[in-house]
Amino acid sequence: MFLVCGEALFDVFAESGRVAPDASSLGMEAVAGGSPFNVAIGLARLECESALLTGLADDLLGERLRAVLGREQVSTEFLATIDDAATTLAMVGLDERGSPHYVFYNARGADRQLTRQHLPALDERIRGIHVGSYSLVVSPTAETLEALVTGENERRLITLDPNVRLKIEPDLARWRERLAVMTRHAHMIKVSEEDLESLYDDAPEEVIRGWLAGPSCALVILTRGERGVCAFTRAGDTVELPARRVEVVDTVGAGDTFQAALICWLEEHERATPAGVAGLDRSAIEAMLDFASRASALTCTRRGPDLPRRGELDGPDSM
Repeated sequence: MFLVCGEALFDVFAESGRVAPDASSLGMEAVAGGSPFNVAIGLARLECESALLTGLADDLLGERLRAVLGREQVSTEFLATIDDAATTLAMVGLDERGSPHYVFYNARGADRQLTRQHLPALDERIRGIHVGSYSLVVSPTAETLEALVTGENERRLITLDPNVRLKIEPDLARWRERLAVMTRHAHMIKVSEEDLESLYDDAPEEVIRGWLAGPSCALVILTRGERGVCAFTRAGDTVELPARRVEVVDTVGAGDTFQAALICWLEEHERATPAGVAGLDRSAIEAMLDFASRASALTCTRRGPDLPRRGELDGPDSM
């Protein structure tokens, strides 16, 4: 089982990009989401056991989030109920390419109020831990997740996706400081080129080589949208894969799908350990990237974070 840590919220999509001048209401659709929430569901849909560690509000939307996790067969045993908190809402707009842009309402969000007292004792069922997105930078959740990965780094695989959200925390220095800490504990990092360019003045490859020079990281995977994906190893090797060509509806959830598929591939090939990731050769990395790319491409053909199920990737009509 993989323990996924971070925010759970509702993405609110407008049904149309335009509103009639005489309209008295907006047509909207709310979908359970948040990057870590999506990764946990993505793993379950790929038939890999997963659990979510996050703070949930004791409100109607918090109950709905818990119900969605249960329906998707994600373990809810590590959820923490946060009193006097609310469920975070993210207003999502799509540009002409189907890329999402967010505005968040979460000043009292339960997902940003996780403390060390909420950290569970982990047993042998938990093979790895995934952390990412704005939970890395909002206090006290950020410091709580740091304590978790610091204590578990030598015993379990730690994966990380920064998934930068400057609308939540616009302070670049805060993101850099938190990532400097968390990347020292992660064994595998998946990051988008857009995220790196938003945070650092250095070229993406220079930042990546810095992470690989740290004490833990053995593999960094750089997603580059239409230009495909590139993996960098501690040994200095580079593995590239072109993007799959599909008719894109939107890219919401594509990165989370990619992350879940990476972890799933490692689990299925018995490589979901620090040593397992460090020992991946070129052919194994190519196979892992191809699996994740196929899964991510399928998500891009759908509206919203509708992550694929395993049968869709293994069947005769799979990408």
